[in-house]
Amino acid sequence: MSFTPLDIPDVLLVQPKVFGDDRGFFFESFNQAQFDTALGRTVTFVQDNHSRSGKNVLRGLHYQIKQPQGKLVRVVEGEVFDVCVDIRRSSPTFGRWVGEVLSATNKHQLWVPPGFAHGFLVLSESAQFLYKTTDFYSPENERTIIWNDRQLDIRWPIEGEPILSSKDAIASSFQDAELFP
Repeated sequence: MSFTPLDIPDVLLVQPKVFGDDRGFFFESFNQAQFDTALGRTVTFVQDNHSRSGKNVLRGLHYQIKQPQGKLVRVVEGEVFDVCVDIRRSSPTFGRWVGEVLSATNKHQLWVPPGFAHGFLVLSESAQFLYKTTDFYSPENERTIIWNDRQLDIRWPIEGEPILSSKDAIASSFQDAELFP
């Protein structure tokens, strides 16, 4: 398994070593010791989530203002464009975003640290998205930043409008969002 820091070094691209032959493939999708070594600290996951979405569905940009969640995200069916936004005011990369294509084919994963807003856009006909979290879901602490915020200027690979939940459609601007210190 390899761990590559992205343009925001706290966000890691995780690439498993895939063993394949005419029978199929095998890969280790998570290894606690390797993950802790890559992060330089121990991370404990407390919840696993699984979602399925259709083409052009955009989920996010979500975060929890209390009980912030680190997430290890991956796609087991289809393809998504996954985005992480640094919303830690004290960070040198505050307000910057990174995006990666995650798919069942490339088997890449992203480590989204606590203190980041996260979202994804489904590029394929459908996608199944799995992720581990470092803290439990807390609806009263969940916040959302609008997907097309002009200040963030995320370059989503979509023509037209995405399919949004009602919550995501009325999300805050980055400027008005409740963020981390």
